Amino acid sequence: METPDYAPYRRTVVIHEDDLGMTHGANVAFRELCRIGNCTSGSVMVPCPWFPEIAAMHRDDPSLDVGVHLTLNSEKSAYRWRPLTKPGKAAGLTDADGYFWADIPALRKNADPAAVDAELRAQVDAVLAAGIDVTHLDCHMGAAMLPEFVENYYAMSRDYDVPVQLVKDLSQFNPATYAGPLTTKRYDAVVVQAKNDGHPVYERIIESPWDRTEDAETAYRQMFADIPEGLTYLSLHFNDVGDFEVIEPEAAHIRTEEFGFFKRDLINAWAQEFDITFIGMRGLRDTYRAHRLSANSVSTSAR
Repeated sequence: METPDYAPYRRTVVIHEDDLGMTHGANVAFRELCRIGNCTSGSVMVPCPWFPEIAAMHRDDPSLDVGVHLTLNSEKSAYRWRPLTKPGKAAGLTDADGYFWADIPALRKNADPAAVDAELRAQVDAVLAAGIDVTHLDCHMGAAMLPEFVENYYAMSRDYDVPVQLVKDLSQFNPATYAGPLTTKRYDAVVVQAKNDGHPVYERIIESPWDRTEDAETAYRQMFADIPEGLTYLSLHFNDVGDFEVIEPEAAHIRTEEFGFFKRDLINAWAQEFDITFIGMRGLRDTYRAHRLSANSVSTSAR
């Protein structure tokens, strides 16, 4: 069966906000940018304290395009979160204080994949129980996409009937820079399977410019100019002022300035200049589901 066209425009781009639920400022930034059309989807971190606010926002406005930002680590030095499943020490999901590991190499070294799978599914089930129309799954700092866990992660796309975040070349994805030694054979095999299944795979995932030294306008114009043809995922981290400055004082400006910049009309002007069309994850999910339904019908009729 022919693979569905997930990139119907020359440059098809999801403007995505990661880290919903981490702070109140992330939540209100998401709602505001969605209302003006400069953010097309976001994903929530269920173990974080501001998850209930996203659930309330979705009840008030079901049009909000919300997925699950599957969470396996807790990287902030004085602001931590724990697994939903309350795993024992043997599960390897937590540090000595019972929080998720602060860094990805520790997670990869210690975590039992079965315990990872149980935790990720508990997070999705919690979002569904909150009444959110889940449009997709992605993962905080790329953890669930790593070779140790990627088969189970991809299986969740079938089990929950939603697309998961997969990029063509894992080595070009930012998490590869801090994940530790990385052999992508298992990941690459999942990407091949996903393509054969008619599942979307992104040409690139482009993250917030964490290390930028230039002004915001220069950095984000270059981001838009670098978007390739096909399907691209902008993994951004909008945050209103007022809370992240306490959590991460040295880097909070990247998130708050990103939010301020995306409120500007320049976003739409650059979309026209660079021939970019924005889409949300709900549309991708619906295309994915239609393809799955059609494939299942063909399979059934062939028996």
